[in-house]
Amino acid sequence: MTGITLHGAPVPGGETILTDAALAFIAHLHRMFDPTRQSLLRARDDRKRWWQAGNSLDFAPETSSVRDGHWQISGTPADLLDRRVEITGPCDRKMVINALNSGAKCFMACMEDATSPTWHNIIDGQINLRDAVHRTINLEDKGKSYKLNDIIATLIFRPRGWHLPETHIRVDGEEVSGAIVDFALYFFHNARRLVENGSGPYFYLPKMEHYLEARLWNNIFVTAQSILGLPLGTIKSTVLIETLPGAFMADEILYELRDHIVALNCGRWDYIFSYIKCLGHDANSVLPDRSAVTMASPFMAHYAAHVVRTCHRRNAHAMGGMSAFIPVKDDEAKNSAAFAAVKADKEREATLGHDGTWVAHPGLVGVAMEVFDRLMPGASQREKIPAGTVSAAELLAAPEGPKTRAGLAMNINVAIGYIAAWLRGQGAVPLHNMMEDAATAEISRTQLWQWRTQGVTLDSGETVTAALINAEIQAQLAVWKDAVGDNFFATGRYAEAATILSDLVLAKTLPDFLTTPCYRQFMAA
Repeated sequence: MTGITLHGAPVPGGETILTDAALAFIAHLHRMFDPTRQSLLRARDDRKRWWQAGNSLDFAPETSSVRDGHWQISGTPADLLDRRVEITGPCDRKMVINALNSGAKCFMACMEDATSPTWHNIIDGQINLRDAVHRTINLEDKGKSYKLNDIIATLIFRPRGWHLPETHIRVDGEEVSGAIVDFALYFFHNARRLVENGSGPYFYLPKMEHYLEARLWNNIFVTAQSILGLPLGTIKSTVLIETLPGAFMADEILYELRDHIVALNCGRWDYIFSYIKCLGHDANSVLPDRSAVTMASPFMAHYAAHVVRTCHRRNAHAMGGMSAFIPVKDDEAKNSAAFAAVKADKEREATLGHDGTWVAHPGLVGVAMEVFDRLMPGASQREKIPAGTVSAAELLAAPEGPKTRAGLAMNINVAIGYIAAWLRGQGAVPLHNMMEDAATAEISRTQLWQWRTQGVTLDSGETVTAALINAEIQAQLAVWKDAVGDNFFATGRYAEAATILSDLVLAKTLPDFLTTPCYRQFMAA
């Protein structure tokens, strides 16, 4: 096909996804919209330099009429009216079946933070989702059969963010955006069938920082619907407010997508990561140990109330985030503590006014469902608008808390463990009885960078330096070696992960994402 080349190894069944028509659809969207995407990524760098020069984040004066205006989104489909519990996870075949059967109202199938974007994972994930939409998905694994129940969760798909490339597909010699590839393949193969099923092509949109990035998605939606002959507004999206700049533009993002949006979501882990990334240069914005930054921290509580208030003023759903706790096998005390922590987190969200929440494990669906059934008897609580307004100072104020040697060690341990798993092709990883994905690992590595560049003094009296970090990296490599044995040397990729982490943490300028150098590591392998 003219101008389109594939560079990935064949994936079983991939020929049914990478058809000539689907590739032509990708190429059309790339040629039409990638120049805008590239300019928006450059604008991110410009804004970062502006903040580093001492200018503060604030609400944009040029869009005050949008924030102050009396407008609402166009409407919400019936199968997205009750979203009280959503389960999230990657797109492998067993996960897709189990998540759709989990009893949750929705399943967010993730090709972003929960997926390591190997070529196999991306194409196999599209096959699995296509089979789920057409209800032909099944699996035989270790003597057990998996198939869909009669009643399943509503499927919502999360493509990659604007920053990630897909180097295995090139158009006119250029790498294609991972976001465009993911969206285009899912939409092309599933949109009509989803509508026939009484649902629709629904998307979670990650990591946006500006309303112009939302406008780009809206323009892609309009074009894609036109090409397939679907009515305007067939696509519905939920945007994750998971960047600090995005929180300042929540109204504007809703407005740009008002024909194609139904909700915003508090993506808490990426939000903390973004806070450090945007303010890591500021000595007054140093965060304490990752474990000490909770939704009860004032700046996080203000952020959550701001998202709920913004959504409900516009008749949109306000979705809560994900507690990272997961069930703990063979330890009843730890398991009970994990369930109690999840319950308390969901009670906070429901009481604030959220219309639903996330869980990362099927075993937690019932815990979250009980809370929202009890505290939210209706399908949503969009009539509930938290009082007051939020100021820039409230969104930017760093919380107090400890900065400990144990916190530094845990950051390094988690980052090495997660990066190693990512390099092995696994994007969602249980570590220390918590579900880690790219967002939580990003907190760990950016906090290490911030503590080093700000010369933070730990509770032990030690100053965080490059030497201290490198010494702890070696110590944590030894911990991992003891934990995984021979796999450390064979397929573990822990040493590679430690090198990547060291390079990221000791860089003069904070790299935007850890997944970017990790992805290039795939290509070099």
